[in-house]
Amino acid sequence: MMPTLSTHVLDTSLGRPAEGVQIQLYRVSDGELLAKRLTDADGRTAGLSLPVKSDKSDEYEEFRVVFATEDYFRRQDVAEFFYAEVAISFRVGGGLGHYHVPLLLSPFGYSTYRGS
Repeated sequence: MMPTLSTHVLDTSLGRPAEGVQIQLYRVSDGELLAKRLTDADGRTAGLSLPVKSDKSDEYEEFRVVFATEDYFRRQDVAEFFYAEVAISFRVGGGLGHYHVPLLLSPFGYSTYRGS
């Protein structure tokens, strides 16, 4: 079974989901763009495949998800913001089936963690 990825972006400055944030998923080893999506009305994307080369749990592959925050802030008429994009690199082992990367976002900061 190929691992999958979901994301959830919450705009903490507004206290609501961040709809319409462009998400790009890359494989780090070769820079290949694997997927491009927009977050839905609930700030989520789901069902992104993570094509790992090994199904062994002790072998890892690195992926990067890039959130296009500048476009989002401009659509929200935010005059000042610091981060034009947020890039999060993470490792995936073949033994796990699903990964979730949430992003808590504001114009001058962000936080993330490994979700479930």
